[in-house]
Amino acid sequence: MTLTASEREQLKAIMNKGKHTSQQFRNACILLNCDAGKHGQPFSNEQIAQMLQITTKTVERVKQRFVEDGFEACIERKPYPEVKEVKTDGDFEAHLIALSCSKAPQGRSRWSLRLLADKMVELKYAESISHETVRQVLKKTKSNRGK
Repeated sequence: MTLTASEREQLKAIMNKGKHTSQQFRNACILLNCDAGKHGQPFSNEQIAQMLQITTKTVERVKQRFVEDGFEACIERKPYPEVKEVKTDGDFEAHLIALSCSKAPQGRSRWSLRLLADKMVELKYAESISHETVRQVLKKTKSNRGK
């Protein structure tokens, strides 16, 4: 891989001055050592990994990100995926616990997680809810749904 002169200068600036994260410093060092443009012969992934005391997989990932996503994406931190909003609150949990302690539907010996989830949606305590969320809420309580 070959860096442009401006990319090379930006990487040297990261290495020499300013406040940068350790990840930016590491990635700059990897890219400079992989550059085949000015030096002629770049170091191998194994040599770079040994110099920086990291794995060769890290070197490969940085190089791959440079090729696929570009220079800026390689230097900057990857954005974290959006955090999903919490669907449950104290009111929801209280109604769920009360429902789970109530008499089971006709034809059932007890509430299943899926039945509880469906009933909570039916009662409009939530627009949608999975049985896994119901399980997690009930796991936090000391209630015993079976007795």
